[in-house]
Amino acid sequence: MTVAGPLDAMFLLGESREQPMHVGGLMLFELPEGAGRDHVFPERSRDYVPRLYQEMVAAPAVDPLFAQRVRNRPLDLGYWSWEPDREIDLEYHVRLSALPRPGRYRELFELTSRLHGTLLDRHRPLWEMHLIEGVEGRRFALYSKIHHSMIDGVTALRRLQDTLTTDPGRSGMPATYALPGVGDAATAGKSGVPAGLPARALGVAAQTVGGAGRLVADLAGLTPVALKSLLHSTVPFQAPRTILNRSITGARRFAAQSWPIERLEKVRAITGATLNDVMLAMCSGALRNYLLELNALPDKAMTAMVPVSLRGNTAAPGGGNSLSTMIADLATDEADPESRIRRIMASTSYGKGVLSSLSPLQNLMIGALGFGVAGPAAVLPGVAGRTMPPYNVVISNVPGPAESPLYWNRSRLLGMYPASIVLNGQALNISVTSYDHHLHFGLVGCRRTVPHLQRLLVHLETSLADLENIH
Repeated sequence: MTVAGPLDAMFLLGESREQPMHVGGLMLFELPEGAGRDHVFPERSRDYVPRLYQEMVAAPAVDPLFAQRVRNRPLDLGYWSWEPDREIDLEYHVRLSALPRPGRYRELFELTSRLHGTLLDRHRPLWEMHLIEGVEGRRFALYSKIHHSMIDGVTALRRLQDTLTTDPGRSGMPATYALPGVGDAATAGKSGVPAGLPARALGVAAQTVGGAGRLVADLAGLTPVALKSLLHSTVPFQAPRTILNRSITGARRFAAQSWPIERLEKVRAITGATLNDVMLAMCSGALRNYLLELNALPDKAMTAMVPVSLRGNTAAPGGGNSLSTMIADLATDEADPESRIRRIMASTSYGKGVLSSLSPLQNLMIGALGFGVAGPAAVLPGVAGRTMPPYNVVISNVPGPAESPLYWNRSRLLGMYPASIVLNGQALNISVTSYDHHLHFGLVGCRRTVPHLQRLLVHLETSLADLENIH
């Protein structure tokens, strides 16, 4: 048994029917050559996808990370912990679905929207996988979701890459939950204090207090100028109220699209921005046009909370999640695309400079602050939409696989689209990853609060075209 880390526990504590706390993703594959066709439904494989499903549920072993369930008892002094599930039922966690004809992306995204809006069962390990056949163009999809308390986006993507290969002829490849020989490392990577609760929980509490003490000492050691910079870069509630910062329901909409990285690279070369700055400018222009269309654009510039992974820092603490955050100016009050991206560049450069001057512990505390400041609106009834939001939207960019094309059991991976969390008062999330010379955008929004979510895809294209016209 292991004790959940502080940020992991925050994701467990903050979950409700209105705000499920799982992250997910949709992967689109092309059927391999030679896969049999169904003569009644030609877009479907007669046997390939069902056979793949049977292989998935027949996995001989499940990695310990995917075979643990959450526990929270009075005897544990309120601490969240993980315990092994000795009777894991793969036929419950892994499911086979088929799209209604004609199997367009519209039908695929509608199914993904429904799946992403349902809560995971806390009596079982907190993950599901859905194998989806019947996508037009001889394609199928795999939608997966896992509770954010178990894993962060960077780690999830790395584990996913371990299931893929550059060999188009390779078969017998496991799903992420059945990867051989990685369970001990995955479990050790959790905040992972073996329990003996409550005695061990008290030990963790002492460690947490000690960590807070070290943070205070570290902050006390900063110069006044550095401390002012830290506060300036991390203090939220500088954002205007928007229609995106209202109460949410439990239903979701999901939309996704890919853009060639080459197009963003041309903008980067013209402006001197980073690729991430160009992506933020794409989102900024899209949000500006989307809200203008709804006659809801605020006069003041919107801001975004941008997660920053600490996984590259071997000294980084944390459990299933090792993240820091920064607040970026989206400059949505600027009509000119060039002025907008220049302001974004200045904002992110300043924020990254401040974060680079902090210790790993300080960065982790900033990460907890970035997520935690959304808490009051998320958990207190009637707060969302009535107070200043800490930021207007979460925009996350997770680097994807460097190699391409990649295959899973002879099926070529065509696209991978992240699906993340929205909160009460934070009704839209934009997540991006890279693969095969493209950026793949996954948009998640509250079905009621964010109208016509798919229109944002059109505005993203328009925004990128505007940036390409900068001279």
